Amino acid sequence: VQLQASGGGLVQPGGSLNLSCTASGFTLESYGIGWFRQAPGKEREAISCFSADGSTYYVDSVKGRFTVSRDNAENTAYLQMNSLNTEDTAVYICAADKYGLCSGYDYWGQGTQVTVSS
Repeated sequence: VQLQASGGGLVQPGGSLNLSCTASGFTLESYGIGWFRQAPGKEREAISCFSADGSTYYVDSVKGRFTVSRDNAENTAYLQMNSLNTEDTAVYICAADKYGLCSGYDYWGQGTQVTVSS
């Protein structure tokens, strides 16, 4: 059982990235998918969630810029990030809640680094 986040990298301010969170060993469709980030010297922050019933949540700092989605055929969830700024620099982590919610997460990915810099 594994979650793997990927798609991070270096991007200029105003740019975009699309992060992927791919599950192996279980079917992601019935899980709630949470996205978190942790910047250097800061606590981990919950930024978005996509529950199994299709409900979404975004923290105010990313609302209107980030969009969550999932492709059940690929067993993958995505975090599309637009209009990135330097404050978005962090390690981005995905997690899966087996009850389809956005609360107690059972599986965690290893994180992917996003650096926004000119």
